[in-house]
Amino acid sequence: KDHIAKTDRSCRFSLLLLDLEEHYFEQHTAYNLTGRGPEANRRTSGSLKICSKSIIFEPDDAVKPILKILLKDCKGIGAVEETVLHVSGFIKKNFPQIYLIKEENVVAPYKYERGEKKVTFQLEVPGKTEDVVQMLLQLHRASCLDKQGDQTAMVAAILQSRLARTCFDKNSFQHVTENPHMECVAEMVSPLVTNAGHVCITDCNLYFQPMNSYPDLVVQIGLHSVRRIYKRRHGLRPLGLEVFCTENDLCSDIYLMFYSTKERDELYYYIATFLENHIAECTAESYMLQWQRGHISNYQYLLHLNNLADRSVNDLSQYPVFPWVISDYSSTQMDLLNPASFRDLRKPIGALNTERLERLLERYRDMPEPRFMYGSHYSSPGYVLFYLVRVAGPVCLVIG
Repeated sequence: KDHIAKTDRSCRFSLLLLDLEEHYFEQHTAYNLTGRGPEANRRTSGSLKICSKSIIFEPDDAVKPILKILLKDCKGIGAVEETVLHVSGFIKKNFPQIYLIKEENVVAPYKYERGEKKVTFQLEVPGKTEDVVQMLLQLHRASCLDKQGDQTAMVAAILQSRLARTCFDKNSFQHVTENPHMECVAEMVSPLVTNAGHVCITDCNLYFQPMNSYPDLVVQIGLHSVRRIYKRRHGLRPLGLEVFCTENDLCSDIYLMFYSTKERDELYYYIATFLENHIAECTAESYMLQWQRGHISNYQYLLHLNNLADRSVNDLSQYPVFPWVISDYSSTQMDLLNPASFRDLRKPIGALNTERLERLLERYRDMPEPRFMYGSHYSSPGYVLFYLVRVAGPVCLVIG
């Protein structure tokens, strides 16, 4: 296990523990109760996290595993009373399978316990028990729907209802003199996960307040520090906005996905008018001139082109790509005047291998209309994750 990284207590939970397109709603201080052993050993303190497809219990003791239980596996959810400990207000569930994550605080493949089992949690604030039970019952009904589309629609309705009942907490403003310009709901996007909350922009700052207070109570970006902003397509819809506070960095400071294009555009133009000469500076022509004059490197120029092409490290379906140009990887000194130092730029990547090209052409000739040459895309989440798993930090794909 020496090669397995260990993490501290504060980093044990992550949104990456959730399933794809799963939302993290709220957390509660709670105890996991067992029915055996001395009373002191029957209560494990921790945090109970309510998610759209599962519940997750993160013990305070980092040696004990995080428990993840899928809501679709639940056979019963309800409040019960426990007379032995003389307390009430519990949540009790029956599950055929429980996932055990980061046992002994070691990052490793998940373990699981199978077989029907009862799990009981006690909230530190018993008065919240009924609300949590009702929330879990709603999400359980959604997880048990036959069609995936119906499940997604019901969860989305629950999410929007919760967001509509709350608003941005203006006590989070950095200065009491700030004047809010607009407020709306949105999701903060990072690779494989999104986190819903409230966006508020003032005359000084851009704020995002996660609904679940994770990983921070509020994300704050000073408008004076913003260097670049880009409209994004997210899920092929014009709903994204990405904000950079550094000129040449690959990673942005925040990527937001709005629920309406109108709200996205209003916030974009408010920030754009705040930035002097913003629109003129973020064009392909301006970056090309800077590159030609040696003001920016090849790497920086290609990063800017990727940004202008709607590519972002926060979106694995539109991850940054770099062109494959060099073919000579063995010479100690590269001859830039020798055509053999470069790959054949007259052909796409898929046509460089003669045998592979012939197979593709043969398949193309025998294919009914509409015919196509290539059946897969050069940049997809699967390919990106394959490369990311092999390196520490971002990586750019190579294309032709």
